[in-house]
Amino acid sequence: MSCVTPRLNRMFGSDGKCFDVAIDHGFFNEYGFLSGIEDLGAAVKTVVDAGPDAIQLTLGQARHVQSVPGDKPSLVLRTDVANVYGKELPRSIFSLAVDEVVEHALRLDAACLCVNLFRMPGEPEIHEQCIRNIIKIKSTSDRYGMPVMIEPLVFQPNEKAGGYMVDGDVKKISPLVRQAVELGADVIKADPTDDPADYPEVVTNACGIPVLVRGGGRVSDDEILKRTEALMNQGVAGIVYGRNVIQHDKPAAITKALMAVVHDGESASQALSHLK
Repeated sequence: MSCVTPRLNRMFGSDGKCFDVAIDHGFFNEYGFLSGIEDLGAAVKTVVDAGPDAIQLTLGQARHVQSVPGDKPSLVLRTDVANVYGKELPRSIFSLAVDEVVEHALRLDAACLCVNLFRMPGEPEIHEQCIRNIIKIKSTSDRYGMPVMIEPLVFQPNEKAGGYMVDGDVKKISPLVRQAVELGADVIKADPTDDPADYPEVVTNACGIPVLVRGGGRVSDDEILKRTEALMNQGVAGIVYGRNVIQHDKPAAITKALMAVVHDGESASQALSHLK
């Protein structure tokens, strides 16, 4: 048994599936990212009560889930902060990892770490910074059996898409996912492809490492549930959604609907009933 398995067993259900709700957006100094999480404690409580498998938080906010007694979602700890999400990039861009983050994760009883692997048009230096972050984290995380979720993100040009928008080209996503696996990922958090039917190529290039698909920008209930159903049918191990939960009018209800698709095999139309 791999030394990381006990912690991953807390994050993934007995069916090998996982729904991780990302609530780490306040880390990135973007006003628009705060919508729905202005009162972070209340937002986390709502999601905790809805019962996803995991919640992704930062070092400064992990207390909101780990202070909850009894059964609760597993903590996925965000390890790195970046300034690359605006429509206009600053003069100097960065992606910096929290110092001694594995020790912090052990103290906070995290089940997994999350670290970015950016591919940005015309910005090779940020890709190098991400690789350095991963190499540094992995050298310690392996020693202590702390799983690492690597997040390969393929950006569209910031001036076109405002940052943090998915480039769904499978020919860009697949090699970045493969690089994440080669760097030692225990879990992959990857972009969705433009066509969900292309996703088996991404899963294949993950070489047996579980793939969770990120949600990206806010879309309609029908669209996010249909996309999730299609992706689950393509062999992914689950999802990591943030804004499609925390910016929803009914975050608890959409969490339950998505859990039904991920774990119970409900169709998108069936899952919509949880929102009524």
